[in-house]
Amino acid sequence: MLKLSNINGFYGRSHALQDVDLTIPAGKVTAILGRNGMGKTTLLRTLMGSMVRSTGAIELEGVRIDGLPTHLRARSGIAYVPQGREIIADFSVRQNILMGAFAGRGPRAIPPLALELFPYLAANLHRPGGVLSGGQQQQLALARALAAHPKVMLLDEPNEGIQPSVVEEIESAITRLNREFGMTMVLVEQNIDFARRVASHFAMFEKGSIVESGPIDRLTNEVVDRHMTF
Repeated sequence: MLKLSNINGFYGRSHALQDVDLTIPAGKVTAILGRNGMGKTTLLRTLMGSMVRSTGAIELEGVRIDGLPTHLRARSGIAYVPQGREIIADFSVRQNILMGAFAGRGPRAIPPLALELFPYLAANLHRPGGVLSGGQQQQLALARALAAHPKVMLLDEPNEGIQPSVVEEIESAITRLNREFGMTMVLVEQNIDFARRVASHFAMFEKGSIVESGPIDRLTNEVVDRHMTF
């Protein structure tokens, strides 16, 4: 589905990603794990084409996209839910969701599935995005990404700073999108239990390189202790 070959990413002189080879299987959730500062978010930004400089090949369904600008990668079928959500505060819930529709490859309308997954949004389409709680804004960011009708959804720590009740709703939405609708997802996550519940594959990052990867049942406590325990 999504294949990365010899990917290197740079912030100025900092070599943030180093010779990354990774295949994201279609219709699965792949968890990207590791301590802070190890290259996880950089990987998602590289996939979206928002890094200042990167090298290597990225293929989506066998087609090279690494030479495309960000907006064309979105239209090719990649949607991004960034850390911090990046909701436009003065736009209504409806307008924020429609931003995803205009950026993506589907009809310029709110998909019914987004409102089904997040009933609060359906009942508050008129409210400004800036007055929503952190958890509600995360739901809005997911709905915005879904409105792009993506083939692959990139999620950067979707549970960070969110109240437990909303975490359950987000986990349910991610699980349903994947298992019922076959959405391919790349999930950056610090919560190992959450990753084990929703993902089928994982890649562990350390200092910009993949040090462990495979099916999620290989994500043993020993692997976690080795690479994520300070």
